[in-house]
Amino acid sequence: MVTSVEPGVENLQIRLLGPLTIARQGTAIVLPRSRKVRALLAYLALAPRPCSRSGLCELLWDLPNDPRGELRWCLSKLRALLDEPGRLRVVTAGQTVSLDLHDCSVDAMDLARAAGRLDSVAPDQLRPLVASSAGELLEGLELASSPAFGGWLIAQRRRFRDLRATLLERLAACVPDVEVVSTIEAWLESAPLDRRAHQALLGMLARQGRLRDREEHVRVTQQRFEAEGLDGSWLREASQPAAERARHASVAIMPFGGEIGEAITHDVITRLAKLRSLFVIAEGTVLTLQRRGTSPEEAGRLLDVDYIVSGSVRRDRGQLAVTVELSQTRTSRIVWADDFRREAGAAFEVMDELNDSIVASIASEIEISERNRAILISPSSLDAWEAYHRGLWHVYCFTKLDNDRAREFFELATTRDPTFARAYSALSFAHFQQAFNGWGDRATEILRAHEHASRSILLDDRDPSAHWAMGRALWLRGKHDASVAELEQAVDLSPNFAQGHYTLAFVLGQAGDANVAISAVDRARRLSPFDPLLFGMFAARATALMRLGRFDEAARSAMQIAGRPNANVPSLAIAALSLALADQLDEARTVLASIRERVPGYRLDDFMQAFQLDEAGEAAFRTGARRLGLAH
Repeated sequence: MVTSVEPGVENLQIRLLGPLTIARQGTAIVLPRSRKVRALLAYLALAPRPCSRSGLCELLWDLPNDPRGELRWCLSKLRALLDEPGRLRVVTAGQTVSLDLHDCSVDAMDLARAAGRLDSVAPDQLRPLVASSAGELLEGLELASSPAFGGWLIAQRRRFRDLRATLLERLAACVPDVEVVSTIEAWLESAPLDRRAHQALLGMLARQGRLRDREEHVRVTQQRFEAEGLDGSWLREASQPAAERARHASVAIMPFGGEIGEAITHDVITRLAKLRSLFVIAEGTVLTLQRRGTSPEEAGRLLDVDYIVSGSVRRDRGQLAVTVELSQTRTSRIVWADDFRREAGAAFEVMDELNDSIVASIASEIEISERNRAILISPSSLDAWEAYHRGLWHVYCFTKLDNDRAREFFELATTRDPTFARAYSALSFAHFQQAFNGWGDRATEILRAHEHASRSILLDDRDPSAHWAMGRALWLRGKHDASVAELEQAVDLSPNFAQGHYTLAFVLGQAGDANVAISAVDRARRLSPFDPLLFGMFAARATALMRLGRFDEAARSAMQIAGRPNANVPSLAIAALSLALADQLDEARTVLASIRERVPGYRLDDFMQAFQLDEAGEAAFRTGARRLGLAH
């Protein structure tokens, strides 16, 4: 039988923050004297997956006579400590070991879970978590004879100090004024070089009129930063009123290590900066922090960035293995992670393609994260950056109603910050959608698309999205060559700009070099395989293939268009006509039926008005329309 548990009380409570303790239904259990047993318990309790026996031996024993035997002895002690009648908590399966603690309370894991879902944790839930997290992880449990365990313990202590700082930051934002200063002071004690903590304290002192205290805090803290070899001048700026300007999401790329890793780090920083959509920490700063042994989590808080990219490079059986991880600084939540493998001998030949993929993935995942965050914020509280991303959330739905909402948010972003170039390029794109989909007066929408693109370029001529918007606007005006020139400039400014490559394919696929269009759209798909405009990429590819007479290949792309839930009507029309040209009439009629559910009476003239095809393209599409019965 399983031991009965008092309602509301976990049968087993394990405390890892502070000295290690275990209690069963509130009664403390005497722990074994062996430090190795306690270390093994803590390691298994925090392990995200079952651990191999060989790995545990390497972790805890530095060349013992019989490591397997010592591990078995330690596991026997853990069984006596944790197992209950009818319930085995120490689980051994083959060569792996794990603990079954799913119905137990482990304070460190409760802290980690809370930090990962801050928006849903109420202040009354935060207070006990903060109180229980005050102690150092596994206080007094250092093992001088086990360097591997020592390295793991240092890393874990850093992790949980950062998580405590995250909870204190959240608590400081939602407690009554009488608790704020003490909460921020606890936050600073946990993370003394965290810029946000200092900024929060300076703001609170200003609101309370304690200007002398604020000035003294600036002086003392600036000296502390400079003593650590860090720039403290930002403190003076933070104590002054800030101008209304759009912030950008910020990211630090921590060095990957090794000669190849250094090259990857340099390229990723440079290429991300060229996108101009993110604030990227300079390479010299992150190298300095690496030399000081600063962990990625600490670096993120120290630099006050929103995201941290870390990675590693290793050689594995003749291959070069690159692991990359993107995490949010505030929550330590992993946003994206991937592994890249290439033949080691071809490392430098594939480096451009590898770095392109890394950069495009980082930029895309951050944009998705920022869009999802902005959608949860009240419209009245949005700043320029948040309003811009709220607009992106709507514009990528590709409906008239959402496009109207997107324009409202983009206009709000430009009102909040009239110097925000990317908001103007997004506003131009929204007006492009109005003209392209026939959702407004075409001449008026074309004019507005061009005006906002021009404004974007005037504000930041180095922003690839500004030239992307201008390329689209010029295409609407029938200026093919000028459009191609702007789009080529967009991808020259940032070779990782997936939507620039796609739009170049969109224009060339209709009138221009169809083979170049196919190459451009394939590169866009490699750079952004989950792009919200993926249906358009397949449509551009199908158009170019049809102009080349490769109807079966065009039909395969057409099926990909039909499978995208946000595909717009013009792209679905390309799908239907491509399928008709490939003699797949049943599939073509199914797509046409879905079009007419959205636009009753849709005809070939509607399609031709949207696109600007050359003679070969127009002839091919008219042939498909006749086969489908769409011509009349």
